[in-house]
Parts: sequence; C-alpha cells; structure tokens
Amino acid sequence: MTDGGLAGTFERLLGAEAPLRITAYDGSTAGSADAEAEIELRSPLALSYALSSPGELGMARAYVAGELRVHGDLYTMLRALTERMGELSVRDRIAVLRTLGPRYLRRVEPPPEEAPGRLRRGLQGLRHSKTRDSEAISRHYDVSNRFYELVLGPSMAYTCACYPSDDASLDQAQWHKFDLVCRKLGLRPGMRLLDVGCGWGGMVAHAAEHYGVHALGVTLSREQAQWAQKDIVAKGLADRAEVRHLDYRDVTEGGFDAVSSIGLTEHVGARRLPAYFRSLASKLRDGGRLLNHSITRPNDKEPNRVGQFIDRYVFPDGELEGVGTIVSAMHDNGFEVRHEENLREHYARTLAAWCANLDANWTEATREAGERRARVWALYMAASRLSFEQRRIELHQVLGVKVGASGDAAMPLRPDWGV
Repeated sequence: MTDGGLAGTFERLLGAEAPLRITAYDGSTAGSADAEAEIELRSPLALSYALSSPGELGMARAYVAGELRVHGDLYTMLRALTERMGELSVRDRIAVLRTLGPRYLRRVEPPPEEAPGRLRRGLQGLRHSKTRDSEAISRHYDVSNRFYELVLGPSMAYTCACYPSDDASLDQAQWHKFDLVCRKLGLRPGMRLLDVGCGWGGMVAHAAEHYGVHALGVTLSREQAQWAQKDIVAKGLADRAEVRHLDYRDVTEGGFDAVSSIGLTEHVGARRLPAYFRSLASKLRDGGRLLNHSITRPNDKEPNRVGQFIDRYVFPDGELEGVGTIVSAMHDNGFEVRHEENLREHYARTLAAWCANLDANWTEATREAGERRARVWALYMAASRLSFEQRRIELHQVLGVKVGASGDAAMPLRPDWGV
C-alpha cells in the first residue's frame, strides 16, 4: 500500500513486490507494514546524499550520517535493493530524477568518518608505501579493541572462519581455521613460524599453544600488537610467542619453517605482489611452506581496486585480485603451489555471525566507536556477506612451498591435513 509522496516514488522505483517498507520525512509511506526491513528517509539530506554521489557511495553516506535509517534486517534491505536496482534501466533512473526534481542534487559534505578520495590521498605519498600503508591500517584497526571484542567474539579473529560442520559456532569455526592453517603448514614442535599481518595474534597463539612452535607475528596496528602481546602473556606463551608492531618488510629474522599470511594480501596491492612473495620466500628455509589466505575477485578480468564505499570508509587503498593472479605471483616469485581451496561460503557465514554480534551488542559498540562508525561496520559486513553469497568476491587459501636446489619439496605425496 502507498499514499504517494516520496515513499511512493521509491516504491515505483523498487517495485511493490520488494520486501521493504519505506517511510519518508514528508509523512508518506509505502510497502507492507509486515516487511522484514524498513527504509526511513529522515530528511532532504538523505536524498541529496543518495542522488548527488555516484553509485553505492551516496547511499552509504546517507546511512552513515544517519539521514537514511534502516529498521529491521540490514542484510535483507541490501539484498532487495541489489536485486531490484540491477534490473533498472537508465530510463527508470531518469524518470525518478524528473519526479523528484533538481533540488536534491546539491552537493553535501560527506560524513567526517570518510577518508579522502584516491586522488587526494595520492598527494600524501605513494600507494602501498610503508607510511601510507601504516596510516590506512591504523584508520581501520585502531578504533577500539573493545569494539572488536564485541563484534568478533572471544577468538578476536577478523578473517574468514572455516566451519567444520553446519552447527559449529563462530568460535569453533575460527579455532578450526587456525588449526587447518597449522596442519597445512605441517607445523611440529620446535619449528619457527612467521605470521604476517597477525591481527590480534590468534594464529600466533594457536600455533604456539597447540603445535609447540616458536611464533612471531607482526602487524601495522599498534592497538592490535598491544592487545595480542598481553593475551600471549596471559596465556603463558611468552616464552615461545611474540607479536610486534612492525611492517612485514622490516622483519630482520630469516630461516623460518613456515609463514602464514591470513588477510594481509588485500592490503599489498597488485603491483607489489611479486615483491611481496619474494620477501616471504626470503624468510623461509628450503622446504618451508607459505599459506596465503585472502579475499579475491571471482576472476582476473575485474579491476583490482575496491569500490568507493570500502575504499573511503573501510579499507583505504585495498585491492583484490583474482586467485589466478595470486597463484601466478606465488609461482613466479619463489614458490611451488601445491594446494588451494575456496572458502567463499564460509566467509558469508562468518560475516553473518559478526553482524549478529554487532546487533546484540549495539549499545556498547556505539559507546566504544561512535554510532556512525558502528553503522559503517554494520553496512560493510552485511554488504560483504551478500557479495560472498552472490560470488562477487571469494576467499582462497593457497599453499606454496619453497623448493630447494635439489627439487625436494618436503611435501607429502597427497594432502595429509584432513578436512
């Protein structure tokens, strides 16, 4: 049902069958009162944000600023919008603009949480230089450790989990992910592990505690490093585990038996992948293994750079390559690729669990990070879940080995790490 006005205009755009209710500041409403999600246009600014900025960025600005509110399930709203907006013709869009008129096309200053665009950031140093990477990582991760505890849960793992069964919990799946990486790397007591982009130290602690290795983790986030080191001490692992606030390019030690890279490749940049894998290979002994775990494009034809919302609000300078690009870069820069698998569906489930945690802890999360920042995370995680489900992005683990001059890869004849 619709009573016209702004809400009616958007119902005509989305279609009356869309599982959404729309309410607008002019008092108009559209859609079923029983819809799973409701879009509330709270002021003319909501339309100015949405119509004056290209694509996803305008809607994101309106949502982050609080001028567009979503009541109910954010994921449902995004799925409905994605399905319907993909069907709209240019004629449909022009018709809406004609109906609304030009008054909403005025430019509005973006929310303060938004990072400058790529061109402006280009004046601040080369993309993926140490300084600029440090600033980008700090912007995303040095928000509040407590905020991340509320979203991620006890594992403090901010990467794709691996669900061993349909009824596994998030924490069980994160434990299984770390254990799977350890098994793929063939870790045994006394070995030395380097974990690059180690986050809050989950992999470092798991490998030291359950596999008896000496593990070093490095991260560009000072907040992560401080939290991780305290956790290592609390777990009684300080004699064989350490996390440093350090760029992976500045690790001076070598001769490691294994390297894990879980969620770092997305921050490296396509042009730097060869140097990245050469650097990791140089840290390994002959026969040492690398497990690279990263988000990828579904093919090697799409642009590497992330969309404007992710680039400006979530991962500045982030880049995603196809798994073929990752495999080739490893193969050509020091590694023999021995195994790979796609965990795409697992990341969709992981994100659904994080979204549920954020919803359940919304009040405390907004106290920690601010309501706008919490809305950024809610939107980013719900949209990412949808992208994994629809195969717009994937998650691949690629295992490589540094083969010695004799050709001995020190690998089993067939994978021996189980499911």
